[in-house]
Amino acid sequence: MLQDQHQYYLLNLGCAKNAVDTESMAQLLNRDGYRRAYSPDEASVLVVNTCGFIEAARQESIGALRELAAQKRPGQLLIAAGCLAQRSGAVLAQEVPGLDGVIGTRRWMDILDLIRRLRRRTHPQPIYHLPDEALTVGTDEAGVMRAAVQGASAYLKIADGCRRPCAFCSIPAIKGTHVSRPLKAIVNEAARLNDLGIKEIILISQDTTDYGHDLGMKDGLATLLEHLLAVTPDVPWIRIMYAYPGCVTPRLIELMAYSERILPYLDMPLQHGHHGVLRRMRRPANIEWVYQTIGALRDAMPDIAIRTTFIVGYPGETDEEFEGLLQFVRELRFDRVGTFTYSFEAGTPSALLPDQVPDEVKQERQQRLMEVQQAISYQRNQSFIGQTLSVLVEGYGDGLSIGRSYRDAPEIDGLVIAEGKLPVGEIVPLRITGAMAYDLIGTLQTGTLQEEVLYNSGGQA
Repeated sequence: MLQDQHQYYLLNLGCAKNAVDTESMAQLLNRDGYRRAYSPDEASVLVVNTCGFIEAARQESIGALRELAAQKRPGQLLIAAGCLAQRSGAVLAQEVPGLDGVIGTRRWMDILDLIRRLRRRTHPQPIYHLPDEALTVGTDEAGVMRAAVQGASAYLKIADGCRRPCAFCSIPAIKGTHVSRPLKAIVNEAARLNDLGIKEIILISQDTTDYGHDLGMKDGLATLLEHLLAVTPDVPWIRIMYAYPGCVTPRLIELMAYSERILPYLDMPLQHGHHGVLRRMRRPANIEWVYQTIGALRDAMPDIAIRTTFIVGYPGETDEEFEGLLQFVRELRFDRVGTFTYSFEAGTPSALLPDQVPDEVKQERQQRLMEVQQAISYQRNQSFIGQTLSVLVEGYGDGLSIGRSYRDAPEIDGLVIAEGKLPVGEIVPLRITGAMAYDLIGTLQTGTLQEEVLYNSGGQA
């Protein structure tokens, strides 16, 4: 098949923050007259937005690049973008013979310039576009919207980079320090999403609770939310992701409890539940604060869904420290938990720590933690049987509709499953009739005034 010189193929790997960068590059290409292809065979430009956060993600990214390189035809350009490109761009071409260009996370907006340079080159060597311009993140955005629309939901990026000192994390080295996007730009984009009929805006950054710190704002996330509520009257759901421990303020809790449109859901990656491990991680180690904050959240919003993530097998993690984590999980009874085994990250402070935990011990601890959490998740889900939840319908097939409630962020949490065909892209009331460890089963609540109210408002019974 002949490639169209003005078609491009974009493959996104990694997190929702990567998805926003991918869609921003797509907007730039579309604006320049390119058309998006959904098969690499049809395109002249192939771009893989890579993930470089942990080893498994790096191998997935390298595998995808190698597969495209092996199938590449004369005239096609293969470009690696994103986190792995930023982190390992200088050696990536050695891993992927046939790679033409490399562009990092900090200058994704230069994708068109890179393509033009590649088409003008007179030598086969790759071109690397990796300027260290972290401070331009969030301000030099080439006039594109920093959102990724997926069905009736949209991820809206409010900042990039991170200034936290976590010993295990390479994100500050990859993306630079935290840079908040201008409040006006975010508000304008939210208004555009409102006009598009989006049902759910999901606020994302490496640390949403740090929003506005660099702009001199106090309690910046709460201030931003107040502005967003004013310009999105038709968006029933606003969801907050990636809150940092110690930065969930009383004002934020009050605003979440007050507004029916800010979902009673919070993703707060805690990483561990034992103060000794947290200190070695260079994370907030005040465990009492966690209990107090989660208590305050639940007092203000009794039905709040709290999601967190943990790392097991961190260097030096003892049996006693791991048992402390298990007890922490049993006591706080999170709705959702993601668990990762520690991944060695060259160049981070944790890479220098002694007492690395054997892989088999990491795997065993991960399994034990997930078994504990699975029982808790099942019990939490069972408590919703008989209740009516608003569900954003996302798909239909084989006689079943699937969607998400306020308790479920896209891709990482559970689903609500119902028999029959429900309107995709709409929020409907489902009476919960069954529960599994991660998913719920429901049936359409019909024939009541409550149904009409819930259907139109996206509220929760």
